[in-house]
Amino acid sequence: MNPHARPQAYRDSAVLTASPEQLVVMLYDGAVRFLRQAEVAMNEGAFLHSFEKLSRGEAIIDELLATLNMDTGEMAERMQAIYVFCKKTLIEARLQRNGEKIGHVVALLGSLREAWARLAEQAVAQRATTPA
Repeated sequence: MNPHARPQAYRDSAVLTASPEQLVVMLYDGAVRFLRQAEVAMNEGAFLHSFEKLSRGEAIIDELLATLNMDTGEMAERMQAIYVFCKKTLIEARLQRNGEKIGHVVALLGSLREAWARLAEQAVAQRATTPA
């Protein structure tokens, strides 16, 4: 039996059973993980590895951008501006080979992740107390 099959099945199950808020938290977790790896690689001079990890982090930010519901108004517009800022900063980091810029994006996304995690907890609690 494949020793890696169970973790993958667990992740698949977690995604399939997650609330929309929890899915956003998972996306942030992935972006932060890849960008931290990119930052470390860049600071070590492993630019190709860094660029690969940057690309994966950027793909997640692209997904966050693509799934914004712009009909919700000002909040969506602000989130869009933050994601565009992150993308711009990561492009600069790649061109300048500057790991510190990646670190700034990691910090920003980490703060957003914490806010979404609180939202997800509140949503789960609210669903648990709301009669079906």
